[in-house]
Amino acid sequence: MTGLDISAKCLLDMAASDNAPPIETLSPAEARSGFLEGFAPLQKPLEDVAATEERFLGPLRLRIWRGQGAPVERAPALLYLHGGGWVIGAPESHEDICRILANLAGAVVVSPDYRLAPDDPFPAAIDDCAAVLADMAAHGERYGIDPARIAVGGDSAGGNLAAVLALMARDGTAPRLTAQILIYPVTDQAQDSDSYRRYAQDFGLTAAGMAWFRAHYLPEDADRTDWRLSPLLASSLHGVAPAFVALAGHDVLYDEGAAYAKRLQREATVIVRTWPGQIHGFVSMGGIIPQAREALEAAAVAWAAFDAGNSQARR
Repeated sequence: MTGLDISAKCLLDMAASDNAPPIETLSPAEARSGFLEGFAPLQKPLEDVAATEERFLGPLRLRIWRGQGAPVERAPALLYLHGGGWVIGAPESHEDICRILANLAGAVVVSPDYRLAPDDPFPAAIDDCAAVLADMAAHGERYGIDPARIAVGGDSAGGNLAAVLALMARDGTAPRLTAQILIYPVTDQAQDSDSYRRYAQDFGLTAAGMAWFRAHYLPEDADRTDWRLSPLLASSLHGVAPAFVALAGHDVLYDEGAAYAKRLQREATVIVRTWPGQIHGFVSMGGIIPQAREALEAAAVAWAAFDAGNSQARR
């Protein structure tokens, strides 16, 4: 484990001592229950925000946080899509990220409890997230946000969904976005990059675990090269919203995230930050890994810069 940050090694040692069964040996229900029961000890106490709310868009549950200093009306907004391999996770498991970003940006953060596989496989999660984005843009007054200042973000599978929404927004099938925040995103369903071999096991998220997630998310007849599954394979990234990409060096997803960032550098606008000694999921582990906060602060700074550029362009 040469090169691992000491905090990441500490977390991996703790996980090894727990002797928890690998996720690929569990049913989706068992994996969801274990994840929702186990995330809290890894995180710091939740930050206070100006206001919290839960509401529904049809059957879809939303959690909403208004950050400290956010305007009561026409605040900048972030649609945040939680990670969890499209199978596990919920807005509550990523509430720490949402609250921190809301406070750092003085913004409103909305996180949907989108449908999960295998009960609702691809493209159900995309459809849900796109519906929330459309509602935010069409009814900004309901959220107290400026519909011209909406960004999208997410981690891991949520980063995949965020990248897909950014491409949809570019193509006019979703509302325009000011920025995208992609935290160690899934960008290629092939799962055959070199980082899948380097970090196949012993670094938290495993290659076998990712195969388990993919098997549940993708219908049997799904085309893995569909850009809605593998944004890295989109024919062009020109015109997408400016992006902040955060990568963990010891992560099976590192290579595909880095490849997506390189394409964004060539075809769009991007700020890329890599934490070489970190593992997948570190941004959700702020109670043990101090660099979690550092990554979110970097994301908020980039988001503010992109938002300012958007405001100047509108004048």
